[in-house]
Amino acid sequence: MWESESESVGGRDYGNGVLTTSKHGLKTDGFEQRGQSWFVATDIPSDFLVQIGDVSFHLHKYPLLSRSGKMNRVIYESRDAELSKISLDDLPGGPEAFELAAKFCYGIAVDLTATNISGLRCAAEYLEMTEDLEEGNLIFKTEAFLSYVVLSSWRDSILVLKSCQKLSPWAENLQIVRRCSESIAWKACANPKGIRWQYTGRPPKISSPKWSEMKDSSPNRNQQVPPDWWFEDVSILRIDHFVRVITAIKVKGMRFELIGASIMHYAAKWLPGFTKEGAATLDEGSNSSNSNGSGSSWKGGLHMIVAGNKDDPQPVQAKDQRMIIESLISIIPPQKDSVSCSFLLRLLRMANMLKVAPALVTELEKRVGMQFEQATLADLLIPSYTTSDTLHDIDLVQRLLEHFLIQEQMEFSSSPSRQPYSEKHMYDAAQRGNNSNAKMRVARLVDSYLTEVSRDRNLSLTKFQVLAEALPESARTCDDGLYRAIDSYLKAHPTLSEHERKRLCRVMDCQKLSIDACMHAAQNERLPLRIVVQVLFSEQVKISNAIANTSLKEAGESQYQPMVSNRKTLLEGTPQSFQEGWAAAKKDINTLKFELETVKAKYLELQNDMESMQRQFDKVAKPKQASAWTSGWKKLSKMTKMTNLENHDIGSQMPNAEQTRKTPRRWRNSIS
Repeated sequence: MWESESESVGGRDYGNGVLTTSKHGLKTDGFEQRGQSWFVATDIPSDFLVQIGDVSFHLHKYPLLSRSGKMNRVIYESRDAELSKISLDDLPGGPEAFELAAKFCYGIAVDLTATNISGLRCAAEYLEMTEDLEEGNLIFKTEAFLSYVVLSSWRDSILVLKSCQKLSPWAENLQIVRRCSESIAWKACANPKGIRWQYTGRPPKISSPKWSEMKDSSPNRNQQVPPDWWFEDVSILRIDHFVRVITAIKVKGMRFELIGASIMHYAAKWLPGFTKEGAATLDEGSNSSNSNGSGSSWKGGLHMIVAGNKDDPQPVQAKDQRMIIESLISIIPPQKDSVSCSFLLRLLRMANMLKVAPALVTELEKRVGMQFEQATLADLLIPSYTTSDTLHDIDLVQRLLEHFLIQEQMEFSSSPSRQPYSEKHMYDAAQRGNNSNAKMRVARLVDSYLTEVSRDRNLSLTKFQVLAEALPESARTCDDGLYRAIDSYLKAHPTLSEHERKRLCRVMDCQKLSIDACMHAAQNERLPLRIVVQVLFSEQVKISNAIANTSLKEAGESQYQPMVSNRKTLLEGTPQSFQEGWAAAKKDINTLKFELETVKAKYLELQNDMESMQRQFDKVAKPKQASAWTSGWKKLSKMTKMTNLENHDIGSQMPNAEQTRKTPRRWRNSIS
């Protein structure tokens, strides 16, 4: 399709890539360089000196005046009639471009290539080498070369766009950057059949095809063209030109996951702060793009050669890294899963470190919240770059969690309302199931994060509690992870008061702990006594329900089924060890019962001691004159005693009364 990849400029009236002119104002054999000076190889002495930086050109006025409008104006409008020297330090392209332009003025053949055409085009515009002075002047011929040769070639378009980095703003004003970007975008989005492939890049893990087999071969005969074939070529561009190319590719309608993968590939190449694991993921992907765009698939195998042997990019300064990050954030496709959550979090880490604009950081945080359930613990352990005393940025994770919950609520509320009832009901059920699964994954992630950061002695109890309670109760079906985080926090903060420990344990639901967690909590001296009692009581309730359910199942008594509230809920609450066999758990059940009875006995003993102390206190504090209220209570007490005596007499006449009547049981306050 792009046959100009290997064809020369021949056949386009450029003399096989050599630009010539038939009109020679002065016969010369060429230019000679002596140190930092250029001289024209002719017998006529030079009468005009052009200084560009440290390089000087000893030329003649007539060839320059005949083709350069700027030289005409400078020489003829100068008050010095014998002007013999001029400085052109602001000439775009520098001495190299002026050397080619001067040779053209002398009629010397100029070799046009993709590396010098942009500088020569800008220099011709600067020197005003228009058609008004001579037909077929330098502006016309360089513009024709750009339009008919460069823009039809993938390789030349890349090289010209890369050479424009030192030509701002001339290359922008002359539309060279725009035209090259659109040409690259069109070729990247088009069907790549017919491209002449070559083998280059890093050696892949699989056996490489032989050069003789790959040379001048079409992809449709040997192998399928990977969709990411253009990643490596585009990644050599400067960030502003890369943004122009990606923007043009978006307009052409390329898939958002491929655009995201190209952005990740570019970031891995130009941002040295990215972890090696992330870069390896990008480089070692498969040759087919991921459906969710979670990583680049470039493998260093097949792609176009645009610059021969390309060296690794030089380390960029912090200012340049900040500009790269800001630019990448602005061009990430808005669709979810266009880039991986791990990539977004690494980008967020560097953005906080380099003090990126707050608006872009907020936008990046919202993007992370859209796919927060895909994050890993290693990605969330972002150091705190602010004045906070904590080692990790707890507030950042709190904001990410809030963005996630807001996004989940928005997705649930945006369910279609005009669909038929059955379809809408099915959609709501599926959406609710997806949201529940995402919240459960996020809950496990937050519990792991709390366990990790709880070892920080500077982490306040309020921050820990707020982050632990940010998720709704339905997000956690088991609180083992939360218990592990609480225990780790108590271990790292041994100076907490009893009130603070109770406040910390309120974030945990004892009824959601597994049998292993309950056994650990029953022997955990760091937990408050009230929490231990709650754990034991809740476990006894679960054990009783499990035993009752097993007895009903074995006996087959269907009439007692209503006693069980919900079979599914009961089975979920029953520990796995009991479902596998009651023989192995019998010892644990007896231990729990004994400990619970011991706690109850201690509680009753304390209650009796408290009542005896209260009676002694009442005797000591008894007033001399009893009030009417006190006398009323005394009368009531005497009546009660008389009644008891009468009952005792009646009971003595009825010997079997004690057997038939039950003594009223005195209930104590329940343990909660």
